Amino acid sequence: MSNSNRITIKKDNEPIYDIVIAKDYSLLHEELKALNLTGRKVCIVTDSTVSGLHLSSLLEILKDYAKVVETFTFAAGEKSKTLSTVEKLYEKLILSKFDRNDMLFALGGGVVGDLTGYAAATYLRGISFVQIPTTLLACVDSSIGGKTGVDFNAYKNMVGAFHQPKLVYINLAHLYTLDDRQFVNGMGEVIKHGLIKDVEYYRELKDNRSLILKREPEALRKMVFRSCEIKQEVVEVDPTEKGVRALLNFGHTIGHSVERCMDFKLLHGECVSIGMAGSAYLSYQRGSLTMEEFKEIEEVISSYQLPVALPENCLSAEGILEAVFHDKKVDGDKIKFILLKEVGEAVMDSTVTGEEIRKAIDYIMKSKNK
Repeated sequence: MSNSNRITIKKDNEPIYDIVIAKDYSLLHEELKALNLTGRKVCIVTDSTVSGLHLSSLLEILKDYAKVVETFTFAAGEKSKTLSTVEKLYEKLILSKFDRNDMLFALGGGVVGDLTGYAAATYLRGISFVQIPTTLLACVDSSIGGKTGVDFNAYKNMVGAFHQPKLVYINLAHLYTLDDRQFVNGMGEVIKHGLIKDVEYYRELKDNRSLILKREPEALRKMVFRSCEIKQEVVEVDPTEKGVRALLNFGHTIGHSVERCMDFKLLHGECVSIGMAGSAYLSYQRGSLTMEEFKEIEEVISSYQLPVALPENCLSAEGILEAVFHDKKVDGDKIKFILLKEVGEAVMDSTVTGEEIRKAIDYIMKSKNK
């Protein structure tokens, strides 16, 4: 894997923004100069958890580059990812007289990044924003690709827009402040990248588990870089999810349904991991994976302390199945379901039936007892 610290996202072969991966904020100064914030206002949007850990550091840096630096903090958690929170942010920007030349900085995990990006996409019909992800999940997934949005009545990311950031700056030092559950939460998306796109990467994740879980600096940097590279490869080809980008939804159709039915008591990466187990089971049932390959996928996910089955007696299969058919990935009455053609290669399949999905749900509900 590369020793570089920069990945450039392009559209029609023209660069649109960079992902910069650094051990600290030392490389941010040059990036801020390039953004030319002189005479402009910026607002750092963050949540109540991240603000106590990282806000002051970013605030001090930005004060040297922008005319005015405002902050907006909301209560941490998925329950804040709503239009109501966006409205409060709009009000803050209006009262602070933010115009189209000003900029938002999203400092936080996926909730902060998605919400800030959506506010940036819609305030004054679109202003610029920067992603500074602080969780592993946000670093390797939600901060890249311009998908923004909020939840609506527990329907995840039902309201949103595509709006590309001006920069994604990944400060790896943030990842050392995460507790173990939040860190491995991001591993659900990381393992997904290997399963859908790069079997060698998947094998490396399997073999390097102890180093990654210890957050050994070089293992962490290489992993984040490769996952960002895979995300880049997909979003460049399909920036608005009309085709191949849908492969990134492996594990998400069932995972989002579990997330919603559990009222977000499980973390996103945990739900995706359960969803991946269900989708891998369906791939096995269809003959794309051997029993050994399927079981190994479950073992790799479990080895990162992520679930492959639902907690006992927590949900009904009917409830999850109903939620599946309310998912954004439903096209008419057909579900664009992502399966594994083989380990390292995913395919989109619209022939998956409700009965097949029900069997996969039954499996992840019962697999604890097998």
